[in-house]
Amino acid sequence: MGYIENSLREIPLKEKSIVFVGFMGVGKTTIGKLVAQKLHRSFIDADSEIERKYQMPIPKIFKTLGESEFRKAEKNLITELCHQNLKVISLGGGAFLQEEIRDVCLSHCIVFHLDLSWEMWKERLDMLIETRPVLQGRTIEEIELLFQARRETYADHHSKLITDQLSEEEAANYIVDSLKLSWKLYN
Repeated sequence: MGYIENSLREIPLKEKSIVFVGFMGVGKTTIGKLVAQKLHRSFIDADSEIERKYQMPIPKIFKTLGESEFRKAEKNLITELCHQNLKVISLGGGAFLQEEIRDVCLSHCIVFHLDLSWEMWKERLDMLIETRPVLQGRTIEEIELLFQARRETYADHHSKLITDQLSEEEAANYIVDSLKLSWKLYN
């Protein structure tokens, strides 16, 4: 079915793609892969797809081509992905800041916000700082302000899961069980 035909019919809830949003390093990719396996769906990490397209890691894309080029590629890719069914998509931490991306995700997909407390997240900072250009050169206070500001952006979602006390497997199981229940209730 073509893009136009697909957008003209109402997509059944159980066929909609699932999108994971949240701050960098909260587990969107790891949990997303597990959910995709459990639901027998394709998994797509938006950042990895952009890296593949440009044949370079995101920090190098930022440095070489600039953030605006990255954000444009991100918007085009995510818009295309959101019009496909039966996918599990992990978005980069900054993607949902773009209104167009938020709108297409919320209107065409099921959006899960994976959240983590600041205290739990900052324990992961050392593992993240080298690969996240947005964190580099910032003080811990500036990073916390960014963390809190972006949380407000992720408030637009269909479901939220706080993962502080959950393993990746427990989080994935909870999401899959929630989806299956909603599919039974609303279809």
